[in-house]
Amino acid sequence: MLGPVLLAAARSDSIRRIVAAAPITRPVVDRFIAGERLAESVTVVRSLAARGLEVTLDFLGEDITDPAEALRNRDAYLELAGALKGQGLGTKAEMSVKLSAFGQALPGGHELALKNVTPVVEAAAEAGTTVTLDMEDHTTVDSTLAILRELRERFPQTGAVVQSYLFRTEDDCHALAGEGSRVRLVKGAYKEPATVAFQDKREVDKAYVRCLKILMAGQGYPMIGSHDPRMVAIGQELAHRNGRKPGDFEFQMLYGIREAEQLRLVAEGHRMRVYIPYGTDWYGYFMRRLAERPANLGFFLRSLATRG
Repeated sequence: MLGPVLLAAARSDSIRRIVAAAPITRPVVDRFIAGERLAESVTVVRSLAARGLEVTLDFLGEDITDPAEALRNRDAYLELAGALKGQGLGTKAEMSVKLSAFGQALPGGHELALKNVTPVVEAAAEAGTTVTLDMEDHTTVDSTLAILRELRERFPQTGAVVQSYLFRTEDDCHALAGEGSRVRLVKGAYKEPATVAFQDKREVDKAYVRCLKILMAGQGYPMIGSHDPRMVAIGQELAHRNGRKPGDFEFQMLYGIREAEQLRLVAEGHRMRVYIPYGTDWYGYFMRRLAERPANLGFFLRSLATRG
């Protein structure tokens, strides 16, 4: 029952101030966030790449309130693309973007987000890498997939994210499983109403497996975004059944979570990509990580108790 409470807290300015001011917060946040500056995140990329891991980088800047913030987020990603190109990291690191950070929720947001994200996708291609469009709450799905379709006309390597807890996602997987597509499947981390999403964890898990079967049987490139050992094992089995080699799909996990499992999968020859967020606007991301798994919340509370 704590999950919905934490998701609501993720949008509370008053709770944000309390959490940010707590002395223990920074060391705990550092477990999940690569740093506030680009240079810090690039250092983390190099460290993970040296251990055989690939990464996807997310500059934290969602829930913006004016177009100027969207432009600042665009420029931060352009700077990131330039750094990846300059340091030859394009083969090891891609970029993940939330279209809300590019103005999707503002008036005229669909056109604004497309306008702002296009130069980022162009810069990523010049750096030898690509962009994946993160999925947010259910109200953004149609706009996000429409922007994906437009971007893929010029940049077919542009990736998408789908969330198994939404009722519509199986149909979306069928539509996205074509040749050349890149699709990250996750369970979902936003508070959604029962009219559009499964509320029971078991139903979400069942939907995840159904969606994964569709993607593995398709002609695209599935990206298994899960820390759940059962989903990892099922992903391996489905890949085997569909004749996929390790390079024909990949696993993805969050920075700071199940690091030993990440290295185990690499040792077995799998592609393993780590989702690395960075930037000063870490609060919403941090609270969703606590809401997703009781273990994350337990880690935070134990740290508070220890410091106390």
